[in-house]
Amino acid sequence: MKQMTFLGALFLTACVTINIYFPAAAAEKVADEIIQDIQQEPASGTQQPAQPQSGLTGQRLSFYAVDRVLDFFISPAHAEANLSVDSPDIRRVQASMQRRFSELKPFYDNGAIGIKADGLLTVKGSVSLRDKNKVNKLIAAENADRNKLYQAIANANGHPEWFNQIKDTFAKRWVGNAHAGWWYQTSNGSWKQK
Repeated sequence: MKQMTFLGALFLTACVTINIYFPAAAAEKVADEIIQDIQQEPASGTQQPAQPQSGLTGQRLSFYAVDRVLDFFISPAHAEANLSVDSPDIRRVQASMQRRFSELKPFYDNGAIGIKADGLLTVKGSVSLRDKNKVNKLIAAENADRNKLYQAIANANGHPEWFNQIKDTFAKRWVGNAHAGWWYQTSNGSWKQK
């Protein structure tokens, strides 16, 4: 009887619940690196590459599904995942955003476009009739790519439900990485210039 009680107690303590939490700190770091990479202007005399490099420098943060029990005697165990940002979908969307940035930058600089509180772009200031269609198309393509990027990062990590958390993290970091003079919307809806 004592052996059964001991084995039962051992079995119960060996059951571990592992909760994978959204890696907020890793997401901020990844967002900064991706945004800075997108907004990097090519050196004069060189062309911007049409294809992204084979991975994001310093971003080889890999997400590994928890494949073994961390500790048989601790329940619940908590693990914070790293964020994987190296997949074909992520590289493809990032390359598209890099190519588009040189066209968006003059409109950021002159205040025609701004970063909304949710991290997406909108027409903020006046746009000439000649540029209106171009600006609207650029904004639509950029916003679509931003959402694709967030979903691709969530999918690459096996957690599609992280989309909103990734989007929220990027929204803050788009503002954090905005250049001086660019407009952004605060959480209460007012506009400020960086």
